[in-house]
Amino acid sequence: MKTISIDNVELHLSHPHAKSAQWIGQEEAQRQLLACWLTVDERDLPLVPRIIGHPGVGKTTLAIATAQERKQDIYIMQCTADTRPEDLLVTPVLSEQGAISYHASPLLSAVITGGVAVLDEGNRMSEKSWASLAGLFDYRRTVESIIAGITITAHSEFRAAVTMNEDESTFEIPDYIMSRLQPGIEVGFPSREDELQILSYNIPFCKEELLNLCVDFLQQAHGYDLPYSIRDGINAIRYTLKQKKQQPQEEDKKLFENAIKQILGNEALDLDSIAEKRKASQNQSPYDDIPDVNLGNLFFPDNDLLNPDSPEEPE
Repeated sequence: MKTISIDNVELHLSHPHAKSAQWIGQEEAQRQLLACWLTVDERDLPLVPRIIGHPGVGKTTLAIATAQERKQDIYIMQCTADTRPEDLLVTPVLSEQGAISYHASPLLSAVITGGVAVLDEGNRMSEKSWASLAGLFDYRRTVESIIAGITITAHSEFRAAVTMNEDESTFEIPDYIMSRLQPGIEVGFPSREDELQILSYNIPFCKEELLNLCVDFLQQAHGYDLPYSIRDGINAIRYTLKQKKQQPQEEDKKLFENAIKQILGNEALDLDSIAEKRKASQNQSPYDDIPDVNLGNLFFPDNDLLNPDSPEEPE
């Protein structure tokens, strides 16, 4: 583990992400990310963009591949609701001998060495954690670790990006942080040709018939804007192949459908039905389920003669 001394404090740096990645298709998204990380003058500063898209569409892969394009190490920081400011920077570790050593996070290691940092699923972090990074992502390019008692100025080659998913478990990032995380780069679902190439790249030992079966399913789901991603497809193919190893006599389509059912649920086998239900729920008014209430109901039961809206008694 590499160490570095800053203001007489020895920091143990994190290892960069070791696995390489290839970005296939959607060249515009990569072009935009490269533009964000460019500087056009010695007084210019790089931007810290948000990479936005459904889970599993390749947001982190885009950042890894783009860092490789720039020939820089990449460090990935997984963000959660429990991520604390000290987790983002320096963590003290107590040894068996009772001595304290300081370990730099992947983010801080990128800041120090001039690598690329990815805050993965950044909108799962609380405002308190984001506040500790405010100075790093603006013109100051500095960050302070209270735990280690040091202030660090980012290396001139330091670059960063934040990936974001939108779901119920995410926080709303405050405006003063959002103004530092600009611009937003959208990563959508790939085209059929690109999706087939991505699956083939990730599972080169899979035969073409099964790849096409998976692409057919995913492309239909994308057409309905359902959140089934290339990651789901890769998992479904891998599980299908594992089942095939155990049951070589079973046909691929049946095994693939079983994989989809176990990975995405029974409803995923009927995409038309899911789309119709979603459309119906979107068209439904939030007031449709509220029963009609007349003024008299607020004071008297429905059948009370004093209720002006009660039905008249037959003569």
